[in-house]
Formats: sequence, C-alpha cells, structure tokens
Amino acid sequence: MKHFLLPVAAMAFGLTVVAQDLPQASPYGEVEQVVGLTKVEIDYSRPNVRGRQIFGDLLPFGKIWRLGANSSTTIELDGPVMIDGQKLAKGKYSMLAIPNEGAWEIIFNKNPELWGTNRKEDEDALHIKAETAPSDFTETLTITFDEVKDDKARVDIRWEKTRASFWISADATEQGMENIKKALAEKDPKAGAYASSARFAMERGVMTKEALGWAQKAVDMDAKYYYMHTLALVQAANGLTKEAIATAEKSMDAAKKADDMAYVKLNEAKLKEWKGK
Repeated sequence: MKHFLLPVAAMAFGLTVVAQDLPQASPYGEVEQVVGLTKVEIDYSRPNVRGRQIFGDLLPFGKIWRLGANSSTTIELDGPVMIDGQKLAKGKYSMLAIPNEGAWEIIFNKNPELWGTNRKEDEDALHIKAETAPSDFTETLTITFDEVKDDKARVDIRWEKTRASFWISADATEQGMENIKKALAEKDPKAGAYASSARFAMERGVMTKEALGWAQKAVDMDAKYYYMHTLALVQAANGLTKEAIATAEKSMDAAKKADDMAYVKLNEAKLKEWKGK
C-alpha cells in the first residue's frame, strides 16, 4: 500500500506546483489616463535591465520589438484620438517598436492578440516616430502619461537610459457639448449644471450666446457668488463689458460676505482687466 500511495502523493504535489501562481520575470503592468474625455489604457509586461546593455545590443537598432515582454503591449481607446497629428480610431491595438538612435518607430497594429513580433503588416493601422532623449537610469520598463493638459498628453516610454515620447490628443469639445445637451435635457437640471455648461462652452469658444443664457439661468435659480462670477465671464465673452463689471462687483461683494478670498481675488483681477479697457 505504501508503494502505491507514494507515487500518487508525488504526482499530486507535482500538479500543485504546476498550478501555483508564481511571480513572473517581467511582471504585468497597466497605465490608464483620460485624455480630454477619452480613456486610454496601455497594458504591458515590464522587463528589467538586470545589468545588461539594452538598446543597440539586447535590442538591436532597426529590429522590431514587442515593446515589452511576453505578449505584445496593447493600447485601448474608447474614442478616436490623434497621435502626433495622425488619426487613430476607437479600438484596441498592439503596440510594437523599432528602436533607432534619435527616434523610434512605433507601430499600432489592429490585432491586439499578437504574441511577440509576428504580425501582418497589412493590419498596421498607424506608424509614428517617437523622438528619443537621454533619461535617468530606469531599471524596469516604464510607460507613463505626462503633461496631461489641454486635451492632450505625452506618452513616455523609459528604459535603461533612454526615453521615447509621443503625443496623444483627443478634442473634448464635441463630446462635451453632446454631454451638455443630454444633461440639460434631463428633468429639472440644477443651477450648477447650467453654470458648468456655460463655463465649458465659453472656454471652448462655442455657442457663446447660448452659454450666456445658461449662465443667466444659473444665477436666476441660485444667486451664489460663484455662479455670478461665471455669468460675468460669459457676459464679457459676449462683449457685454458694462454688464460684466456690474455682475463681477456683485459677485465680489457676496464673496467677501462668505469670506471666500479666492473669489474676491478672481473678481478683482477681472474688474481691473475690464475697467482698463
């Protein structure tokens, strides 16, 4: 009986070892960022330098690389974007790279299930150039979003002593205006919805006269000093400087009573600007 049980126990132990969830040499990572109103997610495996020379040696210049380890790095977009001025449609793509001195070629392929670099070139959706620059030493391959502002972000790929970068942008104006229409079409929108809608439209330079109506509606519903400040801004954007000054003075007086010095200063700055014209 002992001779029978021993192999079974050994086999069970072997199966247990195989089934274990063990750490990988190149751990999985992901980074996500909303650019404008578009969500961008990058999934990749993160190899380490481990004392090796990477670019020009382990990864020869001019040779395609999966931009990570294991399965190819992927990027998923929930709306269309512009990458270095070129349009890329909503969807999920594999990202590959051809490192070169001075700039890398980044390839976006329509097949997100690639393993390694074996791809069909006719499925490439976009090729761009990512400029490189010297970087502080980075042991683990790292992809980040930096300078996220004005509906755009810089994507940085750092490894060893190199940084490759490209820009991704997604104009939120059209989608934002669609969101406003939906919000204001709902039953009994609040004053804040009208004020934020007016501010967005004004800052984007669209539908300024309609924005004026929204800003006035917010103040009519709730005469808070911050809503009055928005109304003053929109009045000025519509060339109604005299009205803007009067509204800003009311907003500043109310802000003083509320002891909100931030809005006092905002109104003071605008009054100085408008009265100087």
